[in-house]
Amino acid sequence: MRDIAVRQMPAFKRTYKKLHLNQKAAVDDAIRAVVQDPLLGEVKKGDLAGVYVYKFDVVGQQMLLAYEWDPTQRLLIRGT
Repeated sequence: MRDIAVRQMPAFKRTYKKLHLNQKAAVDDAIRAVVQDPLLGEVKKGDLAGVYVYKFDVVGQQMLLAYEWDPTQRLLIRGT
């Protein structure tokens, strides 16, 4: 299996930096999941075509991870 590059947009970095440790661990797990299977997320339409959103729970709260992908990389756009 080839190595998949994971790149982060500045908006993702700012949001990630503000999370608590347990939240960061859950986001890290979600990132690993979309690296392994990028089709886990729901594809957006219209102006956001090509963007996928993966929903996951963290301590009873739903978080979203927005990303784009191609066979060699995953671009993390935003997390909330």
